[in-house]
Amino acid sequence: MTLVLYPLGLKLSGRSVIVVGGGPVAARRASGLVAVGALVTVVAPEAGPDLRALLATGAVTWRERAYRTGDLAGAWLAHTATGVPEVDALVAADAEAARIWCVNAADHAVSAAWVPAVTRRDDVTVTVSTGGDPRRAMALRNAIENSLDAGSLPLRHHRRPAGTGTVHLVGGGPGDPGLITVLGRRLLAEADVVIADRLGPRSLLGELDPEVLVIDVGKLPGHHPVPQDEINALLVEHARAGRRVVRLKGGDPYVLGRGGEEAAHCRSHGVAVEVVPGVTSAVSVPAAAGIPVTHRGVAAGFTVVTGHEQLRALQGGRDHTVILLMGISALAGSAAVLATGTRGEDCPVAIIEDGYGPGQRVTIGTLATITALAASRGVTSPAVIVVGDVVTLSPHAHRAIVPSEPASTELVPTAPRKAHP
Repeated sequence: MTLVLYPLGLKLSGRSVIVVGGGPVAARRASGLVAVGALVTVVAPEAGPDLRALLATGAVTWRERAYRTGDLAGAWLAHTATGVPEVDALVAADAEAARIWCVNAADHAVSAAWVPAVTRRDDVTVTVSTGGDPRRAMALRNAIENSLDAGSLPLRHHRRPAGTGTVHLVGGGPGDPGLITVLGRRLLAEADVVIADRLGPRSLLGELDPEVLVIDVGKLPGHHPVPQDEINALLVEHARAGRRVVRLKGGDPYVLGRGGEEAAHCRSHGVAVEVVPGVTSAVSVPAAAGIPVTHRGVAAGFTVVTGHEQLRALQGGRDHTVILLMGISALAGSAAVLATGTRGEDCPVAIIEDGYGPGQRVTIGTLATITALAASRGVTSPAVIVVGDVVTLSPHAHRAIVPSEPASTELVPTAPRKAHP
């Protein structure tokens, strides 16, 4: 006959729990109980290394002796894991007589209470019981953890707590849905409102609950249909209405993404903000073309800038990589400034268009040739420009890069990653 359990959550914060035993099982249970705020007392004549590490934190009280009838007085819950059947049976019997729930790790079949496999993500707690088969329970728990982290479960809140909502500035990476962080995916699945940039992982928006409000604030070069002050106002407006707002940004919010301004605006209006870092396109898009921004013996550092007006003050030569974001319109001026410095006209340059997108393409030349080459090929934004000797490490730089023979190659576009790994 299958044992049917009644699942129940316990509030143990500030309440006494007795753990009998000093081995690894008792230590794990004591640690889990401490994590939820229980007042844990361990009864055991000896303590193993795991329990001693917990005792060293001062989080539990240790009665350094064998269990005695009466030790459960005042407890709300007992857990016995001594490995001695007679002792575990005595603890269970004493708990039954005192009407205290007891977990008996020695014999799940007779135990009055069970500890399921547990996973927690913020305010979501999932427990799995499988009729006394802990490995099966853990395997299922792990699968659920993966689904929670992938944002593939319906995590959106339907009961909002009173008061102001929250804003999460989520770095979405360069656009590939596989390159957003685990936390970013989960927060996106929980959102009531998503305010989305053009270059983030927009394919994920189609997976959201139909009731989620998606506001497109994407910018094109020279065309910003929703100005930054309006974006700031939208964040505050929806958060003040009690909603969970995700500001889905391309790359990383703090790498030339105006995330600092948005966070400061929200905080100045009393709105809580969490910033979730993302994979910046300054590093990831060159990597898509096989270009490391640093490489031992080739380049020991790199600088990320957005336009040629910042280039005159740059130090270093070809061994210091320069990454230009949003730099296509100013390419001619940037190349001219960099070429007059220590890098020289023959310094290698790569332009990676639509990194990780269906139109991904690489154009390789030198500071002397790149402007004309880009014009002849119709290079457009979004694109990342890489200047320095690291460009020669790309598998696409298969020909010598010299002023008389610029090299250009195309990457074979790869299909976007599936939204769920």
